[in-house]
Amino acid sequence: MEEMFHKKSEAVRRLVEAAEEAHLKHEFDADLQYEYFNAVLINERDKDGNFLELGKEFILAPNDHFNNLPVNISLSDVQVPTNMYNKDPAIVNGVYWSESLNKVFVDNFDRDPSLIWQYFGSAKGFFRQYPGIKWEPDENGVIAFDCRNRKWYIQAATSPKDVVILVDVSGSMKGLRLTIAKQTVSSILDTLGDDDFFNIIAYNEELHYVEPCLNGTLVQADRTNKEHFREHLDKLFAKGIGMLDIALNEAFNILSDFNHTGQGSICSQAIMLITDGAVDTYDTIFAKYNWPDRKVRIFTYLIGREAAFADNLKWMACANKGFFTQISTLADVQENVMEYLHVLSRPKVIDQEHDVVWTEAYIDSTLADDQSLVLMTTVAMPVFSKQNETRSKGILLGVVGTDVPVKELLKTIPKYKLGIHGYAFAITNNGYILTHPELRPLYEEGKKRRKPNYSSVDLSEVEWEDRDDVLRNAMVNRKTGKFSMEVKKTVDKGLRCGALQRSREIFLPRECNHRRPT
Repeated sequence: MEEMFHKKSEAVRRLVEAAEEAHLKHEFDADLQYEYFNAVLINERDKDGNFLELGKEFILAPNDHFNNLPVNISLSDVQVPTNMYNKDPAIVNGVYWSESLNKVFVDNFDRDPSLIWQYFGSAKGFFRQYPGIKWEPDENGVIAFDCRNRKWYIQAATSPKDVVILVDVSGSMKGLRLTIAKQTVSSILDTLGDDDFFNIIAYNEELHYVEPCLNGTLVQADRTNKEHFREHLDKLFAKGIGMLDIALNEAFNILSDFNHTGQGSICSQAIMLITDGAVDTYDTIFAKYNWPDRKVRIFTYLIGREAAFADNLKWMACANKGFFTQISTLADVQENVMEYLHVLSRPKVIDQEHDVVWTEAYIDSTLADDQSLVLMTTVAMPVFSKQNETRSKGILLGVVGTDVPVKELLKTIPKYKLGIHGYAFAITNNGYILTHPELRPLYEEGKKRRKPNYSSVDLSEVEWEDRDDVLRNAMVNRKTGKFSMEVKKTVDKGLRCGALQRSREIFLPRECNHRRPT
């Protein structure tokens, strides 16, 4: 298994090196004209039978290694989100220099024929995928996929973080502004993963925790918690006067207290401020809690078209190593929210920390409904700019990755050593199951309806220990060795439960980092 982990990681590392070298040699050209293979437009013709612009002929053939999908194993193609312009200079330049990844994609596949999808997700928004495949819009004629929203991108691009989101619900936020603010909060939640912790506070002349039961603390940003908070967002309404000083004091105290418990991310901390304006810079508060170290970054989102109070919000962000952006319409939300990820990635870029990350298990969305279930995990690594003029600024170019079927992990297990009724299983650094005989991601056998939390099933939910999570804690804390323990197993189709003595052996690859499965 360790050798398999190493092979996948090395394939990704070769892509990183090739991407950084290609970007280093490239000079940005605002007038660059380049016809690339657009994954949505390839092989499309107009009414006269001519190929569309960016839709040249792209040879596709079914390949059993890729679930019999029609692919091109010689070339990659590029998907651009529907809300972005295909020929934007930033997109065209990025696509141009990343074209050099094609030969590395092919070389990786030749070295390791078990590889499947390889890709580069750009910080500019485009997604280069190998082998090339045609993308089909949904029933509304759009493709909502944005690589920067995917867990593999976010985990590789940033470090774990503690976040307090402050939402202005004063009277001036009524109507569309509050709607935009709620959507902004929801989009921020989309960018948080299982390694992150958060809370949401609405403020006017008083503080209103979105979830009152979680007053003064942070919670893990798993799927269940995020959905719970989203439901409570709908209950917010605007009235009164906005007292931002009270909210900032509360946010700094929460982050400080939670950090001292040792339960959080023990890494980055941030305050997200969503408001239609600030009448002061509140420098005395920042001087009290955040200066001179500036350990907490401040990200400010100005809601609405007016810019009367923009200067104060810009100052607050810049004085606290954050970022300011203005969101005027609902269409602006997605692109503007993503900016904070690039700011949080700067320390990693400047220090050139090419951490390898592995995601939790998920179902391959490229499979048709009538095909068998395939669970995947993704190995990913960030790509940084090495150009002298930008290196000190910490510019993230994007993230490369490759998918690994969970069944490939299982092939490395020496089953002859397991014995009768023995089985192997693996978990993530958060204790979520990567593979286990009792992991059932679908509601019914043979049905294709997924359970909403299938990718975040904790080991303690299937391994019922007689003592308190001894096995789970040992694995999460990356211990190795053997021990015996009593576990409870169901019999008679779950109608009865009995105790059973089990021997457990924990194995951790030597190259393991804090986000690799164990």
